[in-house]
Amino acid sequence: MSSKKHIVLTVTSDPNYDQRMNRICTSLHNAGYEVTLIGRERPNSKPLIQRSFRQIRIKQRIDQGKLFYALYNLKLFLRLLFLKMDALCAIDLDTILPVFYISKLRRKPRVYDAHELFCEMEEVVTRPATQKMWYAIERHTVPNFPYGYTVNKSYVDEYHRMYGVEYAIVRNATVLRPLTVPEKKEKYILYQGAVNHGRCFEQLIPAMLQVNAKLIICGEGNFYKEAQEMVQQLGLQEKVIFKGYVPPHELPAYTIQAYIGITLFVATSLSNELSLANRFFDYMHSGVPQLAARYPEYENINGEFEIASLLEAITPETIAAALNRLLTDEAYYQHLQQNCLRAREVYCWQEEEKRLLAVYQKLFANA
Repeated sequence: MSSKKHIVLTVTSDPNYDQRMNRICTSLHNAGYEVTLIGRERPNSKPLIQRSFRQIRIKQRIDQGKLFYALYNLKLFLRLLFLKMDALCAIDLDTILPVFYISKLRRKPRVYDAHELFCEMEEVVTRPATQKMWYAIERHTVPNFPYGYTVNKSYVDEYHRMYGVEYAIVRNATVLRPLTVPEKKEKYILYQGAVNHGRCFEQLIPAMLQVNAKLIICGEGNFYKEAQEMVQQLGLQEKVIFKGYVPPHELPAYTIQAYIGITLFVATSLSNELSLANRFFDYMHSGVPQLAARYPEYENINGEFEIASLLEAITPETIAAALNRLLTDEAYYQHLQQNCLRAREVYCWQEEEKRLLAVYQKLFANA
């Protein structure tokens, strides 16, 4: 019989595409834990990519809405009921109820991994009844998860203010790998990530009328069709290129060749304003200066290592001016790029992993 401690982690995402969870589970596995990640299998899901840890997918045809959460949580509860485990970890509020009740029922320690301020996400705050429901779940569960971690200090402070919990910071930083910055044959601008409402495409796309460079967009989302229509209306088809969904293993080829990265959000929710996006680290690790909003977490890192041009106000004019400076001011660009190469040594997964493992070491020491 294995003497390894078995940790079960739960998500609503498809494990094939959840880079943060694959990073976390790989680190836990490499540290000597037995790891199982439970996620969702959608109707169009591809076969599971083989990993070093065990993966389980719950089939779920209904893809959104309250019925999705109700069915998925019921199926997850039943799966957890009979699964061997020594500890459970809920990732975000949408899997926290099954983890909470199973951990109490089976007397197993539990961990909360908060990727977001879930109740303050834009898609939640714009629906008051939905937000009220999630806040009720959060108040019922989070104070009973004494062990946890989240992605930045702003989120840590919010969870402490609301629920008195002391969570660790485990950022979504990129794995540090050897880097040779290539010669940039084409000075293109890159946006990678979800093409969703609130990601400033209404300002970014018109800004390209004043910028002498191409914008490549890697990703899809709920604003994808509107973004394409906007490009058509402005006659920017030759300048704004949509690549659609790009698999995670193919994305670094676009990032390393990019001249400028884009990390912009509208602060329509507290979660957005206090966020620290994965792409911020991806650009940093490829030595790519970027354009970002002057929100607290970006400002904190930029104050330590100036790697980005931060915007006070997000308008087509301010975006165009910032992009044009990055494209034409060689000394400024080189300054930011060299800072990226310094910052990546500090903000990398190898450092974040230490804090992750410390949470579980403390959990089992006190269990």
